[in-house]
Amino acid sequence: MKSWRSRVAAVFAVGAAAIAIPLTASPAHAGPPPGGGWVQVGATTYDSRSECVREERSGVDWRKYDKLYCDGNGGHDQYQIYYHRR
Repeated sequence: MKSWRSRVAAVFAVGAAAIAIPLTASPAHAGPPPGGGWVQVGATTYDSRSECVREERSGVDWRKYDKLYCDGNGGHDQYQIYYHRR
C-alpha cells in the first residue's frame, strides 16, 4: 500500500503537468492564406498588423509578387510575412 506522502506527490505532479503543458505549447498559426503561390519571406515583431503591412509593402519586389500577407495574433506580436508570386 502506498503512503499518503507518495500519493499526494503523484497528484501534485499530474496537476502540475496538466497546467504546464498547455501553457508551454506554442500557439497555432493559420499559415499562409489558402491557395498556391504564397512564399514565407520572414518573421518580424511589429506593434500591429497594419504596421506590418505598411513596413513590408516598401520591401516587396512588385515585379515578382502581387500580394502581401502578415500573419499574427494582432497587437504587439511576431508576424509571419508572406508574399504571393505572380
